[in-house]
Amino acid sequence: MPKNKNSWLRVLSPLKPYLCFLALTLLCLSLSRLLLMIWKYDRIDSAADWITLLGFGLRIDIASISYIIGIPAVISLLISGIPYINRIWDLLTRIWLTCTFVLLIFMEASTPPFIEEYSLRPNRLFVEYLLYPKEVFSMLIEGHKLTLLLTSLISTITIILAYQFFRKQSIVKLPQPKWFERPVLVVIIFCLAFLGARSSLQHRPINPSYTAFTNDPLVNSLTLNSTYSLMYAVSQMADEVSSFELYPEMSQDRVIAETHKAMGLDKDQFTSEDLPTLHMQQATQRFDRPKNLVIILEESLGAQFVGSLGGLPLTPEYDKLVPEAWSFNNLYATGTRSVRGIEAVVTGFVPTPARSTVKLPNSQTNFFTIAKLLGKQGYDTNFIYGGGAHFDNMKTFFLGNGFNSIIEEKDFVNPEFVGSWGVSDEDLFTKANQDFVAKSKTGKPFFSLVFSSSNHDPFEFPDNKIELYNTPKATRENAVKYADHAIGHFFKLAKQEDYWKDTVFLVVADHDARTTRSDLVPIPSFHIPALIIGDGIKPKSDSRLVSQIDLAPTLLSLIGVDSEHPMIGQDLTKVGDNYVGRAIMQFNENQAFLKDNKVVILQPKKSPKTFSYKDLTLTPSDDVSEDLINQAIAHPLLGTWLYNEKRYDMRRSK
Repeated sequence: MPKNKNSWLRVLSPLKPYLCFLALTLLCLSLSRLLLMIWKYDRIDSAADWITLLGFGLRIDIASISYIIGIPAVISLLISGIPYINRIWDLLTRIWLTCTFVLLIFMEASTPPFIEEYSLRPNRLFVEYLLYPKEVFSMLIEGHKLTLLLTSLISTITIILAYQFFRKQSIVKLPQPKWFERPVLVVIIFCLAFLGARSSLQHRPINPSYTAFTNDPLVNSLTLNSTYSLMYAVSQMADEVSSFELYPEMSQDRVIAETHKAMGLDKDQFTSEDLPTLHMQQATQRFDRPKNLVIILEESLGAQFVGSLGGLPLTPEYDKLVPEAWSFNNLYATGTRSVRGIEAVVTGFVPTPARSTVKLPNSQTNFFTIAKLLGKQGYDTNFIYGGGAHFDNMKTFFLGNGFNSIIEEKDFVNPEFVGSWGVSDEDLFTKANQDFVAKSKTGKPFFSLVFSSSNHDPFEFPDNKIELYNTPKATRENAVKYADHAIGHFFKLAKQEDYWKDTVFLVVADHDARTTRSDLVPIPSFHIPALIIGDGIKPKSDSRLVSQIDLAPTLLSLIGVDSEHPMIGQDLTKVGDNYVGRAIMQFNENQAFLKDNKVVILQPKKSPKTFSYKDLTLTPSDDVSEDLINQAIAHPLLGTWLYNEKRYDMRRSK
């Protein structure tokens, strides 16, 4: 090996662009992380946490860079000194380093608006939204012009400067290592890159779980860089996350036993060994003809915006319905995405750390929905949406699982208002009312899922419809108020039609707006409104703890449909006012199980954490029973198993 400075420069000359990339990238990523930490300083508890963030961040950055430059650096050493190949590889290296550096900077520039919306670094949602460029680009143009401009400007400047910088790192004219030095260097660089990428001598390489050290998911995500966070999410999507890989072990028989116990049903009510949750449900209501069912799923309508639930005074129309409805005061969503809300309300499926079953391949056919169940009982079933039903794979999932037809944006003739996400909620409900009138004349019962969209960033809605709550017009609060105005518009129409007396209506949020809370699972941000209304529905203010997955079984009773189905939710018409419910909430890869003011939170590859929940605050507690911990573990494992084995259906139903 070389003994003087010039010799070392010669030996290391093929590595010059990679060493420059390493230094420049570490500097930029560390600076980005530091700026984010300063921005969110109130979420970082102590000076020790600042040091931990920067230390873990450095390890993640080195791991990321090792993946980027490790193999190319080894190739550079192997071909160094070969004239023409060396020249071509030098050009390819310059392009590769420029492109990856631009990607890293682009992702960091995109991070603040993503954190503002989701309180996390870019993750799988970033990828999923990119699948719908029309909707996303329209949203950015209408509501995020400054963000789009700044990100584009930063990316353009980075492209120009990065290419110029890496062009100056050309090694073509530099002296090259001697032939006998190259194998030694290859081994050394390969080992360093391998160790750098793993950043750990343990069984598994470093990953986001390894760097999680607080109860605040945002702070934990700051240890990553956004490109790493995104690529890790992509890898998880390619190999879909399994509860069995993340959460504590439990045997299949124990999972089923815990689930059956939680459902509170007798053993003889379960009707299949192959479909372990399939059971008979006798409706508590009886009618000459089963009633129609309409589910109105409201976009991002958290309890924090609902006056009758102690939130902001933004829902006067909803609040007017409460005295004449069965209203839920203590209902919790299962997730933070629309598809998770759809999953819970339409399929009754328990949430898991994987994507919603609306988007997963094994559930696109032969998967239970109440549309499929009601279709087999003679119902006309459809989905009505003001935007493009392809979004979030809704169209494929619905048509494959029992929905006879779909009404979407292209089916609206001369709508009053069209925004980034489709027609306005008033247009949506006017069309829905017309459809229900037509269906009611056939004498055939119908089921319809109506999904609103006006309360969605960039918060576009018609002028002069509401008295604005704040300014400018395009705020979430004003969009909520307009969405509520549209609910009033619909029920004003519906109560004048003949189908009113034959229909049960559910109004429920899909999820709350995005949260900035620092909890492992921000439980207050899962609190959502819901009410069931219709001719013959007895008004009730219900303060029992309820999950979204309890709504579908309850509705089947209220419309007078006896059924055989796999849903594990509770039929709330069959339990008394002293019923102790539970709520299951998925927040990224963490899941919370809430019951009787006790909470169990599952995290990837960690032991369950237990808390008490009072006054919207989680407090660590050891006073949580083993039974509750076992139930918390069993439910996500059940969901993964039912999905993987395709055991969530009603194949025996007539």
